[in-house]
Amino acid sequence: MKRVVLWLTLYAVAMAFLEAAVVVYLRGLYYPENILQIFPPRMFRPLDFVVELGREAATLVMMVSVALLAVPRNPTRIFAAFVYQFGVWDIFYYVWLKLTIGWPVRWGEWDILFLIPWAWLGPWMTPVVIALLFAVWGFLVLTDSREPRLSGIFLGAFLLGVVLALGAFLQPAFPFVMGGNWRDLLQFQPRDFWWELYLPGVLLMLLGLMGSWWRMRRTGIGSG
Repeated sequence: MKRVVLWLTLYAVAMAFLEAAVVVYLRGLYYPENILQIFPPRMFRPLDFVVELGREAATLVMMVSVALLAVPRNPTRIFAAFVYQFGVWDIFYYVWLKLTIGWPVRWGEWDILFLIPWAWLGPWMTPVVIALLFAVWGFLVLTDSREPRLSGIFLGAFLLGVVLALGAFLQPAFPFVMGGNWRDLLQFQPRDFWWELYLPGVLLMLLGLMGSWWRMRRTGIGSG
């Protein structure tokens, strides 16, 4: 499994560079006067928007496919392979952006994080914290010889945490979506982030993932 983890790591780091390269090109196209400043956001051309949605969906499909190919048919271990890739990919995406164009400039700087089902907005460090949790937990599970199982109260805590954190990311653009005021979104400037959703969400994800791993370490089996 250590060899599998090595190849998953290399794959995720390489995918992160491809992701960063696309964003560098998009910033040069839509923000030629200053590629370091993306707010207020610019409206994508219809074709570019459709292609970008497809690229994001394709990235997830590729990671799921690699996880299914890389590990035995244990659902928790497959999930661990997926989130490990996702975590390493997201962390190195920002590493590559910093090395190529010098962004992010500030720790609290906001980013357009994802576009499905609508724009996720928030400080760039917020998904990186979750990505670090995913990478650490995924590594621990993948390199442990015991059969893992994320279920019961730990799975419930993790899923609730995902919902809360996702709510924090989706909330900034939600008023524009509900009102159908997409052009008003083009005037969006970063403001208060919903930390009251995000922080409990991260803590619940931490409890769910690391709690299940700790239970496995103590009992030799996954949580039931």
